[in-house]
Amino acid sequence: MRDVALLLAVAWPVAGYAQAPGGLSIPGGESSSGSSSPFQLSQQQTADASYKGSVSEEKPTSGTLQLSLDRAIQMGLQHNLGLVLNSTNQTAAGGQKLEQLQSLLPTVNGKITEAVQQTDLQAEGLRIPGFPAIIGPYGYTDIRATLNWTLVNVASLQNYLASKHNFQSARLSLQDARDEVVLTVGNAYLTVIADEGLVAAAQAQLDTSRISLDQAVQNHRAGTAPLIDELRAKVDYQTQQQALIASKNAYEKDKLALARAIGLPLAQDFVLSDQAPYVQLDSVDPETAVKEAIDNRYDYKAMQERLLAAEKARKAATAERYPTLAFEGDYGDIGVNVLHSHGTGDAVGTLTVPILNEGKFRGDATQAQSQLEQERARLSDLRGQISADVRDSILDIQSAQKQVQVARNNVDLAKEELSEAQQRYAAGVADNLAVSQAQQSLAQADNQYVNSLYQHNIAKLSLARALGVAEKNYKAYVGGK
Repeated sequence: MRDVALLLAVAWPVAGYAQAPGGLSIPGGESSSGSSSPFQLSQQQTADASYKGSVSEEKPTSGTLQLSLDRAIQMGLQHNLGLVLNSTNQTAAGGQKLEQLQSLLPTVNGKITEAVQQTDLQAEGLRIPGFPAIIGPYGYTDIRATLNWTLVNVASLQNYLASKHNFQSARLSLQDARDEVVLTVGNAYLTVIADEGLVAAAQAQLDTSRISLDQAVQNHRAGTAPLIDELRAKVDYQTQQQALIASKNAYEKDKLALARAIGLPLAQDFVLSDQAPYVQLDSVDPETAVKEAIDNRYDYKAMQERLLAAEKARKAATAERYPTLAFEGDYGDIGVNVLHSHGTGDAVGTLTVPILNEGKFRGDATQAQSQLEQERARLSDLRGQISADVRDSILDIQSAQKQVQVARNNVDLAKEELSEAQQRYAAGVADNLAVSQAQQSLAQADNQYVNSLYQHNIAKLSLARALGVAEKNYKAYVGGK
């Protein structure tokens, strides 16, 4: 009788535990093989404004840096913020893939348990005459390894496949970001080149205005020209001064924008060592170019991978209704201490069949279907946008080529007009109003010529970006092909 009571006293508190000393869940508890939600695609888009920034800790160097287009682009590919953010997106997508992979792999844990107990039999409802009311202290030592493995779970498998496509999409988006960096840096570089041309033109116009002003002052002092000619010349001269100041300010600000895009210290003094001469691009067939762009564009390939990921996520939502098969087991030594212990183990296989969870199943399916339809719409839109980008760039190139030719002829005519007006004024057969008007015409013609050169070069670089070959072939497009 005393032996039975002692056995009850020891077993009584243990029976209240939800988990046996070995660490295996008691059958009937919550299974770890329950259904999971469909995979949610990560957002890969990076704001266009981020490509105007950079991440760099470089210090300015002494002297003036000679900055070539190649070096500027290479610096942009190292430090541009847009590229850095896309790289972190790829890293995050890789983490999601590992997380989904773990749901298909076994989980093994080890633990050491040292337990000490003391039992009040009377508090447990046992009152045995002649038997102690308090039992203990007593305890056990348990050293054990546990294994949990979901052997069959179709939903988890589909989610893992979705995460693989999502990671591939992030990797391709990173490649596409490199083309975007080339376009951004190339545009900033070409803008500074255009600013240099505008500054040079404004300086030349100021020098010409100075000559006209000196001539007007001399003629007025000699009594061969009225005061209004001198005043008109002074106004023209000061107007050109203002234009030169504004051009220099724009030049310095655009240099700062270029430095920001490539990670160059803003305090670093630099000048551009390359120019972008006018070279016509060979005629491009729009239909052929669109097909080439569809084949080359990394953002289109990335969107295709996102669509595949969404399709797998939709299948995962359907697979939540399928049964799952899981295994749980443990093995270890348990006893009053390490020296007095014995090996024990458990093994449980669980087949879980969903019966009533319709709200979750339908909700997950609806969300996954919505995600799939969104990705299909985005892919269709991107295909149309690529076609529009290519065709827009070709039209811009054709228009810019004509503008360059017209602007070049216009500059020649404006110079001839100014020379003729200056000669007439010097001969005293006309006042300097024609000279003033000719100077304004020449200033406008110079600005239009510089702008048309910039538009032509940036249109060619934009075509390279639209075709998906900006990083590989930007030299061929900016320098002619």
